[in-house]
Amino acid sequence: MGSSKLLSLLVTLYLLAPTSISSDVSLSPEELTQIPVKFLDFAKKPEIFYWMVNIRRKIHENPELGFQEFETSKLIRAELDQMGIPYKFPVAVTGVVGYIGTGQPPFVALRADMDALAMEESVEWEHKSKVPGKMHACGHDAHVAMLLGAAKMLQVFRHEIKGTIVLVFQPAEEGGGGAKKMLDAGALENVEAIFGLHVSSLFPVGTVASRPGPTLAAGGFFEAVINGKGGHAAIPQHTIDPIVAASNVIVSLQHLVSREADPLDSQVLTVAKFEGGGAFNIIPDSVTIGGTFRAFSKESIIQLKQRIEEVVMKQASVQRCNATVTFDDKSFYPVTVNNKNLHEHFQKVAADMLGVQNIKENRPLMGTEDFSFFAEAIPGYFYYLGMNDETKGKFETGHSPYFRVNEDALPYGAALHASLATRYLLENQPKTTLASRSLHDEL
Repeated sequence: MGSSKLLSLLVTLYLLAPTSISSDVSLSPEELTQIPVKFLDFAKKPEIFYWMVNIRRKIHENPELGFQEFETSKLIRAELDQMGIPYKFPVAVTGVVGYIGTGQPPFVALRADMDALAMEESVEWEHKSKVPGKMHACGHDAHVAMLLGAAKMLQVFRHEIKGTIVLVFQPAEEGGGGAKKMLDAGALENVEAIFGLHVSSLFPVGTVASRPGPTLAAGGFFEAVINGKGGHAAIPQHTIDPIVAASNVIVSLQHLVSREADPLDSQVLTVAKFEGGGAFNIIPDSVTIGGTFRAFSKESIIQLKQRIEEVVMKQASVQRCNATVTFDDKSFYPVTVNNKNLHEHFQKVAADMLGVQNIKENRPLMGTEDFSFFAEAIPGYFYYLGMNDETKGKFETGHSPYFRVNEDALPYGAALHASLATRYLLENQPKTTLASRSLHDEL
């Protein structure tokens, strides 16, 4: 089918209900099911596919850490300008929020994170990171490319969209809590639902995976400094040994999960940092330990945090030491909870595009994701986009210096973004015009 015929067919599919706003949709169920299929066909067109690939590679070559994504943000804004898509900038330092549609309800958002990781890339290829010590090792370059791809397709049909699609290009997912800062800046004003995705090497390209309810844990980091009295290792009776005290603290912390938590309520507490002393025969004055704690409910994470502080302080006291405990609030993320109604919506759209057999259910993971801030504020849905292909070698999981993105997955992500948002607007038309409601006026 020629490009002009394809566009004509898509426009026909997107013609919406009459001027008066109602819950009645002018498309038949059969026509609705064709929307994801046609978006995927569109996204696979060479002019769209290679454009996304080029965007992704430009970003990959120039990785930027959280709240430092100035060039990435500049690239995004340049592309939006070229498409004629209005946007707000800056939002949370480097964030960009774009708008496609009428500027009227309903509002639905699509999110892509932008930041890279502080690690050296070990993959030797033409578009390897040009910045020493920085790498896109979690696929955020692909996330940006796919959301821009969706924007490019959606902008073609902007006059047929009855509602507003909000494009959220978010900084600082990797420990910076960029989503929280975007929320505080009003990025989701009037938005009723938000969708986000993450590439995954655990699932084949052409498949997706998710689940309703809690899907990723709440988590944070802590650090404790245990102060004693240093001295020579040969006369420990004249010292107060903080290394022994810290060792007891670590053992006691493990009991919080094994002895105090409900076995059916998944929790993790890991001490991964232990710093103290610099000589074989000198007991140091202090020891610093640190780690992470995770849980799948708000109540459990609050209880775990409280008990960490109590155990550290009291165990240190038993060993005649003093202790201070600090929690990194910037790195604390809530539980990522997928809205059950949006899960049903996702299942229908993904099935129409990929087939029911290509929708997988993933188990809850103890990892964290700051999309949770969005999903805590409004109904949200976070899913995984498969990119594994055994014919192309091994694809490592995220945060590996050998991480690679299978670019064949890009059309699927772009088409899912566009389809989820378009179908949501079609199926959630307000029954009456809310004239008194505070609305965006960017458009």
